[in-house]
Amino acid sequence: MVLPVAAVSSVAPTGYLSNTQAVSGTSGSDFGSTLAGAVDNLQQLQSTSDSLAVKAVTGDLNDIHQATIAATRAQVTMEVVAAVRNKGIEAFNDIMRMQA
Repeated sequence: MVLPVAAVSSVAPTGYLSNTQAVSGTSGSDFGSTLAGAVDNLQQLQSTSDSLAVKAVTGDLNDIHQATIAATRAQVTMEVVAAVRNKGIEAFNDIMRMQA
């Protein structure tokens, strides 16, 4: 199913990059800390998703939508983090192929 761009832009952000600032220099530490924060947030989202899934299976969860939304957020965040990682590796490989 292909969503129109307007439908995709109306999705609420998950907060994995909400604390980023404009990079003023060429230091890689900002990128590294941002990526580390995204991974930490991903772990938190997956933990929340797992706990809600257990509650749903045991019957302790009143609203199954909470578990579904948490699982979807964790999945989408995982896809974004993987895409950023893949682009970083691709950029590194391109730099390594350049001749001096």
